[in-house]
Amino acid sequence: MSSTASGKNGTWRNWGGNVAARPAREVAPASVEELAAAIRRAAEDGLKVKAVGSGHSFTSIAATDGVLIRPQLLTGIRHIDREAGTVTVEAGTPLKRLNMALAREGLSLANMGDIMEQTVSGATSTGTHGTGRDSASIAAQIKALEIVTADGSVLTCSEKENPEVFAAARVGLGALGVVTAITFAVEPIFLLTAREEPMPFARVLAEFDELWTENEHFEFYWFPHTGSTNTKRNNRSAGPEKPVGQLAGWFEDELLSNGVFQVAQWVGRAAPATIPTIARVSSKALSARTYTDIPYKVFTSPRRVRFVEMEYAVPREAVVETLGELKSMIERSGLRVSFPVEVRTAPADDITLSTASGRDSAYIAVHMVKGTPFQRYFTAAERIFTAHEGRPHWGKVHTRDAEYFAGVYPRFEEFTALRDRLDPDRLFQNDYLRRVLGA
Repeated sequence: MSSTASGKNGTWRNWGGNVAARPAREVAPASVEELAAAIRRAAEDGLKVKAVGSGHSFTSIAATDGVLIRPQLLTGIRHIDREAGTVTVEAGTPLKRLNMALAREGLSLANMGDIMEQTVSGATSTGTHGTGRDSASIAAQIKALEIVTADGSVLTCSEKENPEVFAAARVGLGALGVVTAITFAVEPIFLLTAREEPMPFARVLAEFDELWTENEHFEFYWFPHTGSTNTKRNNRSAGPEKPVGQLAGWFEDELLSNGVFQVAQWVGRAAPATIPTIARVSSKALSARTYTDIPYKVFTSPRRVRFVEMEYAVPREAVVETLGELKSMIERSGLRVSFPVEVRTAPADDITLSTASGRDSAYIAVHMVKGTPFQRYFTAAERIFTAHEGRPHWGKVHTRDAEYFAGVYPRFEEFTALRDRLDPDRLFQNDYLRRVLGA
């Protein structure tokens, strides 16, 4: 996959293929000064500005008909402070490159999502997360930020410096300015033991609290039309390292998780009636396995099947009830769902518009393969999620607006007031931000 999703004749497309835009011009600044100049010039020309990462959002959060800022030259590690336990990295650095560079230095993030194609600023600005009982999203691991604001000035923020900006800008939606560098908390590299095993859906729901309590990182995938799940527990380990063998890894991650899955999606699209049978076969294909490796090799996995996704954070105590309702809805609806439902958790954090802001959260993600009609499924799922005061992932499909967010985020007005201060003329506005933050 190219570092930035793109298309022909000046059209920009996202990774999922469901969003397209035609910017007036594209800029790839090689320095913070060049970026600031591009922002000032856009303002003079009466054009809006949007920075885009790898195009991994399924919403139009990065789409613009103005100036599209591409960050591929703003990459790499600026500074490692071993004493403070931090690393400062340029905003356009892909997570994959950050993880590999940190590993070479004997360092690691405490937690991360399961995909590493995104840029660090794209991932944090949309609230990307993994799963964790005590360790939260990637944005919650930020110690300081550098941002170029609407007037072209460079602003740095942390808990001590501009703390009100720091509270909001860690998950800033691209609404407050263009992030140019991020300082993350890191720690000496450690080992994780992953235990993956199938488990009946009913048992996972019955024992969810224990599974969550007993594991540092617990997640599971439920295969609709079946009573089966695949569970994954990651816990810190003293070692020794026991990575997945190359052949086994190819077989399980490439052939089963991506290859068989891709074929299942093709068959499912051609003959939807076969999907429940395929789901039963897929859910049985993955057998139990245990392996021990460095964090990014355990947390992340390749995603070769393109999809579109909706994900909502619900209060953690509501997750079992919400999943029960989702299962009943799928059974009643006659929908044919060929993609597993992914369930993860995060502890409450203190970021204004983080999906886990102020509450322990569970994430429920529904997917459809790229190119299949997803509206009916997503609309029905969204109705269930919003009944539980769900908060949608900022980079995934949803239909919510500012009025809804003002109700589910206690600090929503704190964010919009800061935006009024930092971007009074709405230089960073686009249709998506107009909908989710209000005009």
